Amino acid sequence: MKRVLVTGGSGFLGSHAVAALAAHDGVATVVSADLRPPSRAPDGVTSVTLDVTDASAVQQAVADHRIDTVVHLAAIVNPGTLDEAAERRVDVDGTRHVLEACVAGGVRRVVVSSSGAAYGYHADNPVPLSEDDALRGNDEFTYSRHKRLVEELLATFRAEHPELGQVVLRIGTILGPGVANQITALWDAPRLLRVRGSEGPFVFAWVDDVTGAIVAGATGGATGAFNVCGDGVMTVADIAARLGKRTIDVPAQVLAGALRVGRVLGLTVHGPERVGFLRYRPVLDNTRLKDVLGYAPRLSSREAFDAWIALRA
Repeated sequence: MKRVLVTGGSGFLGSHAVAALAAHDGVATVVSADLRPPSRAPDGVTSVTLDVTDASAVQQAVADHRIDTVVHLAAIVNPGTLDEAAERRVDVDGTRHVLEACVAGGVRRVVVSSSGAAYGYHADNPVPLSEDDALRGNDEFTYSRHKRLVEELLATFRAEHPELGQVVLRIGTILGPGVANQITALWDAPRLLRVRGSEGPFVFAWVDDVTGAIVAGATGGATGAFNVCGDGVMTVADIAARLGKRTIDVPAQVLAGALRVGRVLGLTVHGPERVGFLRYRPVLDNTRLKDVLGYAPRLSSREAFDAWIALRA
């Protein structure tokens, strides 16, 4: 019977994961840890206040609750809302603190939410990307760079502390009830932006499927890295057609120039580095998720998008 600590347990993904873990027969204890504990938690769940940037507090939480499994979901989900140093303290330093606490507390298993962004946004990325492909998170794109740095940190701990089993989930674009973020905002425009010459592919993961992968990682025996997304791909044109909209194609250099000027004028927090984000989105292969971790997503990318649209209607 597992004793599980979930960091970021009050967030969108974290709250779903906490509920699913609490309902699992193989889990005895769930501790939901976050900066602001939820006002209401599932029956049997213990909620605690925890800041992952405080190394001693993380170690104390692991020790106090005799944790043997950690699900680390605490991360900056809307990059650009904080300064880069603050985002790094949460994403990179916070992950280091969690891993150090796991080692110090004798934790046997850690599940970490990474991202397809760790592969980077590059014209020569394989299509699709497997877990054996290089992690080249772009230096110019803070979120992508931080995910790469986290993965490098995880690799160091795997080499130095093999007793700590790792499950690393490289997640596609998550959709679910009430999801509204920088990506979904792209689809609110009258015409959907597309970089000329690029299809702008998206792989989507319905939140319940991400949660299913988290539970499989926390309670199963497999370790390693796993791409998490539904089957198939949707292009910007596919998304536009599903929304009954048209696309507007903009040359990459024109878009980069507009973003550069917009950021200088304070009209947007996004800069020219976002062109690569729109142009070379990583397409993930989920074969290992199914065959090794043993979790098959219930919804394809298209079905996840349709479910999200249906909930907005």
